[in-house]
Amino acid sequence: MSGPRIADAATSGERKVVPAAPDSRASRGLSILVSPRGVMVAIPLLVGVVGVFLIAVGQEALRASNLESTDARLAEQAQLVAGSISDSLAQADPVLDRVVELGRAHDPAQPFERVAHNLADLMRGSAGVTFVSLSFPDGTFQGAYTDADGIVRFQDSRVQATGGTIVRRFNLGGHEGLLLQREERSSYDPRTRPFYALAVKQARRAWTEPYPFFDTLQTGVTRVVPVYRGEGAERELHAVATVDFDVLGLSSQLDRHQLPGTRAVLFAKGGAILAYASDAKSPTPFKRAEDRLLRHEDLRDPVVSALFTNPAVLARATAEGLPRAIQVESKGELYRVAVAAASRDEELPWSMAYIASEQVLLADLARYRSYSTLIAVLALLVSVALAYFLARAITRAKTEVERARADAEHARNEAKELGSYRLIECLGEGAMGAVWRAEHRLLARQAAIKLIHPSLSKGVATPEVRARFRREAEALASLRSRNTIELFDYGVAEDGTFFYVMELLDGMDLETLVERHGPQPYERVHAMLLQICNSLGEAHERGLVHRDVKPANIYICRAADEVDVIKVLDFGLVLSDRGGLSAGAATLTPDQAEAARRSIRPHELDAVSDDGGKLTKSGGVLGTPAYMPPEQVIGQLADGRADLYSVACIAVWLLSGRLVFPYAEMTKLLLAHMREPVPDLRARLPRTVPDDMVALLTQCLQKLPEERPTGIREFAQRLRAITPATPWTEERAKSWWRDHGPARVSLTTSLPAVSPYG
Repeated sequence: MSGPRIADAATSGERKVVPAAPDSRASRGLSILVSPRGVMVAIPLLVGVVGVFLIAVGQEALRASNLESTDARLAEQAQLVAGSISDSLAQADPVLDRVVELGRAHDPAQPFERVAHNLADLMRGSAGVTFVSLSFPDGTFQGAYTDADGIVRFQDSRVQATGGTIVRRFNLGGHEGLLLQREERSSYDPRTRPFYALAVKQARRAWTEPYPFFDTLQTGVTRVVPVYRGEGAERELHAVATVDFDVLGLSSQLDRHQLPGTRAVLFAKGGAILAYASDAKSPTPFKRAEDRLLRHEDLRDPVVSALFTNPAVLARATAEGLPRAIQVESKGELYRVAVAAASRDEELPWSMAYIASEQVLLADLARYRSYSTLIAVLALLVSVALAYFLARAITRAKTEVERARADAEHARNEAKELGSYRLIECLGEGAMGAVWRAEHRLLARQAAIKLIHPSLSKGVATPEVRARFRREAEALASLRSRNTIELFDYGVAEDGTFFYVMELLDGMDLETLVERHGPQPYERVHAMLLQICNSLGEAHERGLVHRDVKPANIYICRAADEVDVIKVLDFGLVLSDRGGLSAGAATLTPDQAEAARRSIRPHELDAVSDDGGKLTKSGGVLGTPAYMPPEQVIGQLADGRADLYSVACIAVWLLSGRLVFPYAEMTKLLLAHMREPVPDLRARLPRTVPDDMVALLTQCLQKLPEERPTGIREFAQRLRAITPATPWTEERAKSWWRDHGPARVSLTTSLPAVSPYG
């Protein structure tokens, strides 16, 4: 769709084109966005997107906050359980002190009822302790222990001289009586066990490394101390006192502090499992057939295995400690793990791992999250609904404001009349004036009205402006060619505004034609040039030289059922800058013209100002640089051959889409028209352009007027002789307009949907 362009902004010739806004995706998207429907969609959508984002961020922040809180709780629980284990292990020394006292006073050959009850009492008062014993150098082992049923019993085992060991187990009866439970033979010899060897070697209190106990094969650890009799050289080993902690004993300690859905694991530095507790209702899988330490595989717990099979995670958990927790994944479920030191004794580098399922830890959060999400979604829906009604109210208010503004503008336009015409729509505005769409009040005929800008109708410039405006109107009124824009009326309004009424064109200028649709075929350009010659030929015969022939001043239009009708516009420069019409030919000889071209300097051209693509100097209008003949550049009087030079420039533009001298800098462009030779048009124009046409255009672009054809009529005659191989028929022209032409201008409404100017 073509937008409005002004044929000529004012009679001074200072024309300023107001181009239509570019039809781009961005502009279309913006127009859709600011439309009433776009506002009613965009605002609720924006509120919805922001609301969803805030809900997601809030839920994630809530989860992170709860996870941080549960991590701290889990770490505190791990520290609590580790402290409990540490307290249990700390009981070893007080219990061991009592066992040492009993050992010094006891001989294995003597009755052991009193010792049995004393050891049993120590067992009952020590949490986590599973065995207290005395081992003697003769192989006798006596101690109290807690069996699988939780009953404290006494064991007496003696190595036989004939080989083997007799093991007797007793129930503790009342009044220091012992009841034999069973007697069995065994290979057990305390002197071969790790705890005995460690006590003899260290000769002091010590902790053993974790090891499997003889009878249960449970992983455990023993606090040992040798018991001596005598002093100095007479000192000899009398017994080895021990306090045992095994998995079952420490596991029961863990159970008392366990949270629902958690696992507690006590492990040594090498990864040996010392204690384990789980709320899973499955048998404790501690029994093994071989004599080795308990490993995580023996627990058959995939979560514990996931922790211990990843050394990097386990090392990080041990290093980070409280209050942070780490994450472990097992079978697609996430778990949180907190690790704390389980012993204050440097000989026991044990750690306590507390493991809990995230699903269990965040169960309450999940329920709350569902409720809060539901509430947030309901609030979001309410917000979107409110935003919709707000957008609707804004749209209505905007529509009412626009309607009121349109009504006010319409009222102003209705009130403003020029003679018999009513102004309807401003098609464009330039520095010196404006062009309006108007309608005759009686005939309902639409027309274009050109008027001088009100601000220029007053002041010192008024006489000159008025004279130029009048001369342009007179020049147009004197021309009758079908290819010259038609003038209907001329006058001065009551407020002093100068105006004239001309026909309303339905089409686009040749500059827009090439910019939008590219170079045109030769046969079409041939037909256009002949129509341009019709308009300029009549003007030249009447002694009028256009002096500003360029694509923007030539329209290709539709008129009723005809198409490709050429209209020449903008005769504002028809007069020379010295007053009077340029009816005669330039009077310079070739030598004079060459001297004039050589005398001008680039800095003189720099003084020429650029006013919307048209140059003025010393108050006179010169023309448009890209299409200006050399004689016009130096300010000499120009005849019709000056317009012929411009027509040749237009032909090159239509056929190639390029200027004759494609310079962006104005000074270079003007100097090129004056000094540079005519470029090789054969290399620039399409091969469909006949050689005779190339030669004719080259001649029209010569620097001296005498080297060009004698006038526009001779040019037209030679042009008709160069017949195109494929004529530009009326059918081809109508097909082009159906496919590419702007929508037709409505002549029945006061505000046509499409502007007629390109």
